[in-house]
Amino acid sequence: MVRMNIFNQTPARKVVNQRGCFSVIEYTKDLSVTPASAQTAYFMGEMGVRKRQVVADLNNTGILLQAGAMQMITGNVDVSTNVQGVGGFFRGMIGGSVTGESGIKPKYFGTGRVILEPTYKYILLEDLAAWNGGMTIEDGLFLACSDSIQMKVTSRSNVSSAVLGGEGLFNNTLYGQGVAVLESPVPSEELFVFDLENDTLKIDGSMAIAWSQSLQFTVERTTKTLVGSAASGEGFVNVYRGTGRVLVAPVG
Repeated sequence: MVRMNIFNQTPARKVVNQRGCFSVIEYTKDLSVTPASAQTAYFMGEMGVRKRQVVADLNNTGILLQAGAMQMITGNVDVSTNVQGVGGFFRGMIGGSVTGESGIKPKYFGTGRVILEPTYKYILLEDLAAWNGGMTIEDGLFLACSDSIQMKVTSRSNVSSAVLGGEGLFNNTLYGQGVAVLESPVPSEELFVFDLENDTLKIDGSMAIAWSQSLQFTVERTTKTLVGSAASGEGFVNVYRGTGRVLVAPVG
């Protein structure tokens, strides 16, 4: 048995979120500073620029991680990869090359705890049950997920949405049941959450960081004519149609 104080609140850290097997620890104050770095550390803490760390509690369950994200493991936890032979390795490498992330996601399963590397990014815990069957995420957001979730690389349905939309030609889509852990460029308090029901959302720019795979994503002119779009000063907008959810980082 391993006893640890990682969940005990101290002057330096506390648990700020929990969903499924995942907990998020935030280091509210950096106590290991030097006189030269104390002022910078103070103002970083006041502005919410803090390290955060994800801990997964496994009870005969499993999780998938971004390659290189693990820091420590306790208990009877085994590790495997989603690679099956040379062909699977190259498929993973190709998938990673087009999305900008590692295509090989190690699986950790058993009974124990997996502690991830600290990060200054903001941690989002998203239950896929709220995403109408699956969520497509921007490159670089994936950190971890329940092993009941599957991941695939999806491409745009048309070239215009990739070239003009600024969201890339390929993205990772998560589908299934479970919790996904994302590294967001902005805190959850700044995110706009749009839940569409047979409706439309138009965004001027690539501010959407995640959207339901059930939504149709296109790029369109703000007005019916090219001259009108130019006169309005808006040009093209990203359009999401249908039923589903969109996460938008308006100030990221």
